[in-house]
Amino acid sequence: MPPTSHDPNQLLTQLEAAKSRFGPSCGPGHTALIAKLLAQLSRLQFADPNSLIRFHECLLFLRAFPHAASLVPRVEHLLNTFHRRIEKLSDSHADMSLFDDFETSGIAGTTMQDTLSFDVAQWLARRIPRNIDIAWNDYWDDCQAERARGSTWPRFIPLLEEDADVEANIPWLRWLDAARGRQDALPWLLKRSAQLPLPARQRAELYDSFRLPVRWRLENLKLSRTRNWRRPRRFYFHNAPLIQRSEVSLSRELAQPAPKLEKLSLAAGESVLHAIREVMVVRYRELYGTTLGDPRCVVRADLGRGVVMHFWGLPPTRRLPLRAYLAGYTLKNGVPINYVEAIGLCEWMEVGFNTFYTYRQGETAWIYAQALRCLCALTSAKYISIYPYQIGQNNDEAIDSGAFWFYRKLGFRPGRSDLQKLCEREEEKIAADPQHRTPPRILKRLAEAHMFYELQLSADPTKADARYRTTADLENRAKPGAGTPAKPGVGMRAKPGTGTSAKAGVGMRATTAATRFVSGHAFRRAEPSAKSSPALAAAETPGPWDTFSTRNLGLLVNRRMARDFDGDTCRIPQASTAAVTRALKINPAHWTPAQRQSLENWSTVLALIPGLARWSAQEKHGVVEIIRAKSARNEMLCLRLTQHHSRLRAELLRLGSNL
Repeated sequence: MPPTSHDPNQLLTQLEAAKSRFGPSCGPGHTALIAKLLAQLSRLQFADPNSLIRFHECLLFLRAFPHAASLVPRVEHLLNTFHRRIEKLSDSHADMSLFDDFETSGIAGTTMQDTLSFDVAQWLARRIPRNIDIAWNDYWDDCQAERARGSTWPRFIPLLEEDADVEANIPWLRWLDAARGRQDALPWLLKRSAQLPLPARQRAELYDSFRLPVRWRLENLKLSRTRNWRRPRRFYFHNAPLIQRSEVSLSRELAQPAPKLEKLSLAAGESVLHAIREVMVVRYRELYGTTLGDPRCVVRADLGRGVVMHFWGLPPTRRLPLRAYLAGYTLKNGVPINYVEAIGLCEWMEVGFNTFYTYRQGETAWIYAQALRCLCALTSAKYISIYPYQIGQNNDEAIDSGAFWFYRKLGFRPGRSDLQKLCEREEEKIAADPQHRTPPRILKRLAEAHMFYELQLSADPTKADARYRTTADLENRAKPGAGTPAKPGVGMRAKPGTGTSAKAGVGMRATTAATRFVSGHAFRRAEPSAKSSPALAAAETPGPWDTFSTRNLGLLVNRRMARDFDGDTCRIPQASTAAVTRALKINPAHWTPAQRQSLENWSTVLALIPGLARWSAQEKHGVVEIIRAKSARNEMLCLRLTQHHSRLRAELLRLGSNL
């Protein structure tokens, strides 16, 4: 209907409806209708934050999913001048707190405040030095921060111990002002922290203990959410309805040839990482891989329909002890619309995928399938796991949106048998009554476990058997009277247990990889397709990784440390490394520091394997290759080597699965 109203709410409602409708069914004048709505809204002064936010999100969606070329300049102009509207609203003494939410933050003209990690604070202070400072008024009442100041600031403020160690009511700001001279406080503290003679991780930990609240003004900066889009190489204009979830088949998408992945130059990789950090910081998010990504290993995939994805790994000094790591994000016509995280071991890959609120009506299922295509090409993964947070564990937004059913209808299944039965009962209710809606309490129960989609490993069951054999299986085979080897997965797939939860993961503020893992998993096994290419299946049988978690491995190592080393964190890595070095018959004296660190990390787990010294020379050599490859330029080499070491894979499954 033509826009005849002058009421902002009515015009916004019309624009919100029009922006998501595409194709001939909209009529020949649909683009003109949107243009007229934009023209009318551009002339209005918005008196309340909600209306202005709605207008902003419509503009961003139209920039990412444009109906026609004629709309792009108009939308870009409105976005490039949007900060003026915010300034006028602020001058009217409106409540600006609505602009400081996870989903609405980062709009040009607003101010943000957060306690940033050392790496992000250092990066942002270099990026916008004139727009960032310390929010002192929100700092001095923090008792924990005062303790941290007393123990850390004397490292770079001479004689501060005279006050900090014995006095009360310490004039911290006077000490800091005297030490920094004419330099601004934040960059001075960041520089002094960076100069401490400590490893990078420890320097970051010391700075983080300050708990400094940092405030940054977005004004009309390009890094604001309003303007942090890029010009694509080629625009994609939507002249047909958007692809709906019901039209997406993961089996069909993942059966396609692998997408072409273009390796970027160092300079281009650094540009990508600057861009994703901007995307995250204006949304109050920090992700391990976006903060610490390696610019040397960034790849680009052009997937069509205006969708470009970038992926990268971690530098050797910041990698996880065992698992391989990838992060990424998606540009739709140059607009950042989501971020991705994948953590893998052998053929198992846990994936976090978060589409920003503004773009969740925009072909999310198809774009998710393209992300999986890229990740499978990069990792050769066969088991795709979804974090419980993604489907609603401690995530009310995911519960409200029914995220569990988004993944279920794409073909994922709960890995815990009780949740599988609960899911099937809900599906029966939906089949009997299409109006049935799963209650939040049921969705919260379904979110207690991971979900998985399993690709076909091999059509030859004898080869599959070999993949699941453990050291005990192989040694028992050689004993007189020993029974036949266990069938695939027998002895490894008992009751489900702990798995992994969302990492700063996904959609959350910064948390380390070690804190993301929660209970349970879920899988979907693939059936052989009519073609030779991998396909995804409908079978609801358990998979070998259903109850596996690296947390289980870590807990085993720590119990051994408590039992055999009196809880001594120095003795266990030394003793484990010595034992594994003897068992593998290696001399790491000439290895690089990163390789020796990898040896120490892997040794704490390898020392749990009985009979490691009796492995064949080829099996031992394979383990050594894996350890050394962990610090290679491309960590995916290490991941692929674990996929081809059947004995090590079987032992990891045995040790890390809940029995």
